[in-house]
Amino acid sequence: MHWLAAVERLRRERRTGVLVTLVSVRGHAPREAGAKMVVTADDAWDSIGGGNLEATAVARARTMLSEETATPEQISLSLNDKARAEHGQQCCGGEVVILLEPLAVAPSVAIFGMGHVGLELARILARHDVELHLVDSRADHVTEQRLAVLDDAVARVHVHHAPVPELVLGQVPRGTHVLVMTHDHAEDAALCDTALRCGHLASIGLIGSSAKWSRFRQRLAAEGHSPETLARITTPIGLPDLVVGGGKDPATIAVSVAADLLRVFGAERARAATTAEPSRSSESTESVGAER
Repeated sequence: MHWLAAVERLRRERRTGVLVTLVSVRGHAPREAGAKMVVTADDAWDSIGGGNLEATAVARARTMLSEETATPEQISLSLNDKARAEHGQQCCGGEVVILLEPLAVAPSVAIFGMGHVGLELARILARHDVELHLVDSRADHVTEQRLAVLDDAVARVHVHHAPVPELVLGQVPRGTHVLVMTHDHAEDAALCDTALRCGHLASIGLIGSSAKWSRFRQRLAAEGHSPETLARITTPIGLPDLVVGGGKDPATIAVSVAADLLRVFGAERARAATTAEPSRSSESTESVGAER
């Protein structure tokens, strides 16, 4: 499989991997600069040249995956006669630099309610690298014609017409950020109740006023949810500064919510990076063997 098709497959299957690129070549090497391959914990696609060169890159990529390293690494390899015997003694005599880039799973967002705000929010998020689930109990709100504004989406978009929308909560990926903004308060309440019973969700946001949340909190408490559990729900949602002064039109609210989500995604990436192992210096050179 070509490396680009492999990247698309991992994205579709929400699996992590490492993109390995032969950045530069000095002297003789099995392949020219620009060659790429994709490595996962148990598979690999395409090739940067085989032999010890590739085996070393694959081993390092799998170590990065096991350690959940989030930052790219660059290593220099010398293809000489000091190669380790386990992968053969053939060598080319050149030097190469390899870049290993972790392929992270894109954030997942589920918008329940494709009304005015939901559609505006979908338009904004669809231009980002996310997995987007659009859910509505009303068939006419998730038609191809209505969602044509998303035709040039960068995001992977999944559309769900669900007469019982809370059932979709069990279908979204682990770590999904859920936004509840349907046309019906009873639907919103049922979604909040079900979402609080799901352990695989990253966050739960509810659109609405403080009065709405006060009623919901009493109802959800009566359903058996503790104060600690209820604290998982964020309401109101978005950046409050953007709606000060009467900016409550759908587009402004959508921008506010999207901006807050992007801030959350950035914080998640930062946390992953701070727990990652420091990158190896590109100036450290290892000796490996490589087939011609």
